[in-house]
This record gives sequence, structure tokens and C-alpha cells, in this order.
Amino acid sequence: MKRMIVVGAVALALGACEGGDINIAPVTTDASTDNSVANSNNTTTTPTDTNTDDVCASYTNSGGQTIQGSFDGTNCVYTPSFVDAGNNLEVDMTIPALENGGAHVFEGSLFVGQTYDTDAALSDAGIAQGGDGPVLTVEAGATLAFQSSADFLIINRGSQLFAVGSETAPITFTSVSDVEGTVGPEDVQQWGGIVINGFGVTNKCDYTGSVDGGDLATTDCHVDAEGAAGLDESQYGGDNNDDSSGRLEYVIVKHTGAEVGNGDELNGISFGGVGGNTIVKNLQVYSTFDDGIEMFGGAVSFENFVALYVRDDSIDIDEGWSGTIDNALVIQSGSIGNHCIEADGIGSYSSLTEQARADTIVQGINSRPVIRHLTCIVSPSPTQGSFDAGAGFRLREGIYPTISDSLVVSSFGADAQGDSNYCLRIDNAETGMGFESGEASLTSIIFACEEKTKGNSLPSGTSTEAWAADNGSVFADLVGPVDATANADTDLQLLEGTPAIYSIDYATMMVDGVTPSGAPVDGDFVGGLSLSEIDWVQGWTYGLFDGRRAQPLWFE
Repeated sequence: MKRMIVVGAVALALGACEGGDINIAPVTTDASTDNSVANSNNTTTTPTDTNTDDVCASYTNSGGQTIQGSFDGTNCVYTPSFVDAGNNLEVDMTIPALENGGAHVFEGSLFVGQTYDTDAALSDAGIAQGGDGPVLTVEAGATLAFQSSADFLIINRGSQLFAVGSETAPITFTSVSDVEGTVGPEDVQQWGGIVINGFGVTNKCDYTGSVDGGDLATTDCHVDAEGAAGLDESQYGGDNNDDSSGRLEYVIVKHTGAEVGNGDELNGISFGGVGGNTIVKNLQVYSTFDDGIEMFGGAVSFENFVALYVRDDSIDIDEGWSGTIDNALVIQSGSIGNHCIEADGIGSYSSLTEQARADTIVQGINSRPVIRHLTCIVSPSPTQGSFDAGAGFRLREGIYPTISDSLVVSSFGADAQGDSNYCLRIDNAETGMGFESGEASLTSIIFACEEKTKGNSLPSGTSTEAWAADNGSVFADLVGPVDATANADTDLQLLEGTPAIYSIDYATMMVDGVTPSGAPVDGDFVGGLSLSEIDWVQGWTYGLFDGRRAQPLWFE
């Protein structure tokens, strides 16, 4: 009981400065269970002797030698001789939480398991699914910090990451500059980010059979992951959408997106062919240069996701991803940010023949995501360099999404780039045919942007706006900047709370001065969270609330 009181007191004392937000005391027990993954790696941590190197992570190499990090009195430091690109972790290892705000500082990259680019090599190594390779376990409250913009974390196929935090002790992956307190709130490219690879389906490979037939199969499916060059190389792909790459709960990934390997700009987390038995719940990406999360095929699903200050696309979908997102909040920076969702259905779309695209759709391996309860607060920013202007949904290249009970708001600032700050764009004939046939849908979505839609009409000639309005979506008529919160006496009232990130109950919302037509599919609200029904962002997220952020949100 005394320890619980101390932990609570430390949590209350956390400072609002950017560098101080990760000073979290360790939690004694993670009592959660996971019935869908055989190895859930739940662990119990105990107070440690902070005067020895024993508090740092260690492993025994193939020669029987114990390799251990060095404790400097606050942090554990791991040199490239401990792990790095080309010096991959090849055995199970646990990274504990450190007391007194300590972090695990890596002077190189952390690659878990080896990568293989042929079926024969995988077979020789005895790797056919997640769990066959080494497992990295990160305990609740731990912080991992990377020193260089060339450093990143890879979980190779067959390996697994179990990072199970809690509401009071989230796990943080960040930069050394963040730990030292020298990073700015929206600084990016401080380190690379995270790449997780699995044996899931990617339509960059050739398959026989189909999803509906239950006989989908492939051979020698090894797609180069982002950052793949030289020692940084890794691959993903296969035909097992039930694969498990581990479990992430209450995880925050900050200040990522550096250029690594062959010129790729890494995301917050890249999920390459990650299977549906990977558990991801309560995940945040904060200040990333490229995308927040990007799914290259696979079927991994997400429950409770936050993307804050992502410069490119907050949610990026490609190569046949077929997972779900339940409850998500996306808030772009006030000055830069591209799409809330950019979603592609078929990898290498422009290089394929029309028949090849049709065959991919018939097999059921084009992207078919399900997204429920999403709030997008879109930046009114203009195009800047390689980043297009802030926008809502761009759905293209043969994707068949099912999106419901969601809210897209880009009404806090003037439209800076004409039709670039749009809410909805549907591109390519295959995508439009999916919506018109009913295989794709947009239901109970409120769009509040000055520019409602962009792009071509659907194959029948119906405009995107007319089709969406006829099929369960509502568009606000806006001219110039409008405050969409309940605090403003306007005809647009969609958000409430402090800060105003919670959806107002549907029956009391105002769009063009009246309650919107229709009704939510699930619950009494649209959007990612509601004060009256579901509030999952309190306590663990960074950047939203006083006491755990370095600056107010730009629209407050």
C-alpha cells in the first residue's frame, strides 16, 4: 500500500515540461491477460538496487557470456556492442522499468531477431510464425531512448515485442533529446521509429486462391520493409493473417521519422504484414515526420489510438490491410499536416494492368479496413515542401473501406489552399465501384470542412458529395473559419470538453443550425470519444491535457 501511494504521488508531481513527462515510477504488477496469444509475457517488477548495473537489461550470448548495459546512476546505457544494426538481439530479453525517471539509452539501433529473404532461409532457421524467434519484453513504466536519427527499432518476422504498460505507467519509445529535455514539442526526426514485420498477406506478392475460398497461399513472399538497405535490411509478408508479432498496450512513440537506410522516412510505427493476433490497444504517436502508423498489408487491429502532430498522414493504409480501428483521435499540428487517412487498396497500383487490379480485388486481397469512431481535427495548413495541405480522408487505388460513426473537422482556420483542405476524396474507378456496389461504405460521418470534397465523380457520374450524402454522411456548409465547439454560439456545434476533443451527443449536435439527420450506428455519438459514453485518453496520453504536455492545442 505504501508503494502504491508513492507511485500515485509521483504521478501527480509530473511536470509539464517536455523533457519531464517520462519520469514515471515503475508499476508493481501487470495483471492483464491475453487469451489470443500463447505467450503474453506478463511480468512482475520489483524494486531494484539502483547502485549496480544489475538494474539494466542483459542477455547471454551464444558463447555463454553475459552482455549487460551500464548504469550511470540514472539511466542504463547500451553501446553498439550490446545491440545494433548487424548486431541483432538473438535471444529473449526483458527491459525493466527504472526508478527515478531513468531511461534505457541505446547508442545504436535495436533489431530483434534476424531477417530472411527466402523461404529456404526461414525454414533453415526454424521460423514460420511469430514466437519462433527471440522475444523482447518491455515492462510497464519503462522508457527506451535512441540517440541518433539513424537509429530505430525493428521486430523481425518470427520475433515478438511485448510492451504492456498501464494507464498509470505507460511505456515510452522516444529520443535522447526528449529524455534530456532539449527537444521542442513538435520536433521530429530525433530518431527513426519502429518497424514491426510479420507473415501477413501483402498484395505486393502473388497469391493463389482467395480469401473467400479460404485457400489463399503464396511462396517466397519477402517484401523489403521501410529502411531496408545494407545492415538495416528487413522483410515482411506471407499468407498468415493470424500471425502474432506480440502485444502493445499503453505505448507512446515520440519524435520519430528520420531518414534511414535507402532514403525512407520512417513512420511512428510501420506495420509490415503484421497479423491479427497481434494485440494493439491504447497506442499514441506524437510528433512524427512521416506517417503516424502505416499498415503494409496484414490484419493487425487497433483499439484506442491517438495521433498528435503527425506531419504526413496520421493513418496510412496500403497493400491489402484488413484490420480494424476502434476509437481513434487524430489532431494535426496547427501549421503542418497532411491527411487524417490516406488509404490505398493495391500496392504498386500504377504499374499494374487493369486486369491485374481486378484479379486482386476478386481474390479479396485489396485493402478492406473497418474504422469505427474516429475524430479527425484537421489542420488548415497549406502545402509545405513535400507535405500537402491538411485534409481529411483520401481513399484510392481499389480500397474497400467500411468507415462509420466518425467526425472530420477542419473549420477552426481559414481555408489556406483552396480545395486542398478538403474533407473527402475518392480516387480511381475501382474504389468508386466498391462504394457504388456496397462493398465499401461511409456511414454516419459528419464532415465539417469549407471544401467538402475533391477528386473525380464516381463511375456512375454521381459526385462524391452527392453519393456520400445519400448514403449516411452529413456535410456542413462553411464559409471561412468557424469554431465547432459547444462554447461558441454558432450553427456548428460538434465538440466539447477541456480541451474540446470530445464529441457532443448526436441528438444535441448542430450542423447548419439543426440537428444532423440520421443516427450513429453504435452508441449515441460519432467520433472517437464522448464525455457521456467513452473517455479513454485520460491519464496516459501525452500532449492533450495540462500536466502532461508542453503546449496547449492550437485550436484551444
